[in-house]
Amino acid sequence: MAAGNIDAVVAQAKIDRKRLDSAAIGPFSLTAIGIASVVGAGIFVTIGEASARYAGPGVIFSFMLAGLAAGVTALCYAELAAMVPAAGSTYSYAYAVFGSFLAWFIGWDLLLEYLFAASTVAVGWSGYFVSFLGSIGISVPHDLVNPPFGDDTGILNLPALLIVFATCALLYLGTRESTKANNAMVALKLGVLLLFIGVGVFYVAGANWEPFVPKNEGGFGDYGITGILRAAGVVFFAYVGFDAVSTAAAEARRPQKTIPFGLLATVLISTGLYVLIGIVMTGMVDYRSLNVADPLALAVRAGGGGLDWLESLVSAAAVIGLAATVLVTFYGQTRIFMRMSSDGMLPDRLGQVSKRFETPTAATVVCAIAGAAVAALLPIDILGDLVSIGTLLSFTIVCSGVLVLRRTRPDLERPFRVKAVWLVAPLGIVFAVALMATLPVTTWIRLFIWLAIGLVIYFAYARRRTGERMARLAATEAAEPGTVA
Repeated sequence: MAAGNIDAVVAQAKIDRKRLDSAAIGPFSLTAIGIASVVGAGIFVTIGEASARYAGPGVIFSFMLAGLAAGVTALCYAELAAMVPAAGSTYSYAYAVFGSFLAWFIGWDLLLEYLFAASTVAVGWSGYFVSFLGSIGISVPHDLVNPPFGDDTGILNLPALLIVFATCALLYLGTRESTKANNAMVALKLGVLLLFIGVGVFYVAGANWEPFVPKNEGGFGDYGITGILRAAGVVFFAYVGFDAVSTAAAEARRPQKTIPFGLLATVLISTGLYVLIGIVMTGMVDYRSLNVADPLALAVRAGGGGLDWLESLVSAAAVIGLAATVLVTFYGQTRIFMRMSSDGMLPDRLGQVSKRFETPTAATVVCAIAGAAVAALLPIDILGDLVSIGTLLSFTIVCSGVLVLRRTRPDLERPFRVKAVWLVAPLGIVFAVALMATLPVTTWIRLFIWLAIGLVIYFAYARRRTGERMARLAATEAAEPGTVA
């Protein structure tokens, strides 16, 4: 069963690389895609909450633990991506290893997760953007920055709607154009963050690091060792964006090498950056005051009026950085749409690629409309409750898939092999399951409702279509074997 699925997925990967711009993304751009997603809301918002509420300056140990969890999972992603360099990420890997039923469910869940993740960041971007405009004397009417639902109601969140349309327009026009824009945004964002580190280190007060790991105050997660563990769970979600790298496999140059490079480089660079930011930030200001929407800007303000210029740069970097996160998240979703459609899981129209732009234009338009509606009409707290569990589920599938293929298909060529796989992959599964167990009951209920809807669609529509199509692809690959171009 697994062998037939792999043949079919590899055959589809060949087709995708012929239709898309298969040389559009090199190793630098792949890494930029990962960093754009990982170095987003986590470094501009979550780092402050994790430090103030749970770990104090010891938040750097939380980032190290979270980086380790992300790293072992990224290794498993790298092995599967090198073997099966297909767009669609976890969906494609699940199809190759476990078959259409599990692939449908992980793909169906990822569609929801990517949509709400992108919309959540778009709403966060709107807040930073409006604040930035206010700092230069431009005010936006209340009713145009608040949705009709929630505590503070208005007409719609216009900036969130506009950033969704802007990023999807870039994706529509071409992968090369999108990656160039993303590379520029990532370079600027990293430049400002490195400047924050380089300047901020001269404003560090050693007293702010005492105690480096605050004493536990009685409950689990209230500082101390358990606080570091709780903070690791909070900041781990900053790392989940490296999955976006593997969605680019069909458009990457030499994907067997560049995809593993992009995955691992993303985790290493992001972890190093988070640790350095955490050290400097908690040294500049007392950690108890960092539970704010803009902790980096707060740390800069603590340095005095002489750093006003740096505060403006940090705010601008947040606006630019979050825009890049929206861009790459929608990029990942459009490629999952395309792959599921190409396999017969969704209507064929969503899998069509424009000959002019070499992008899945119909899928991009659907993402733009749905994402804009969600971002414009729903508040960030509702959106935030609908994101995360699907990503952890996909991590479990990927780590399990590596182990299954090591048993069932030891003959397959593995351009990248995980060392000590029987330690690394189970460790990734343990991390993912443990974090899933900490999620609220409402998140699990939402997951089950969404999957129940997917169950009906699978048996009523997708099962027969995908079975017929993938059987033809497997036969084609068997008749004309070869590696993916």
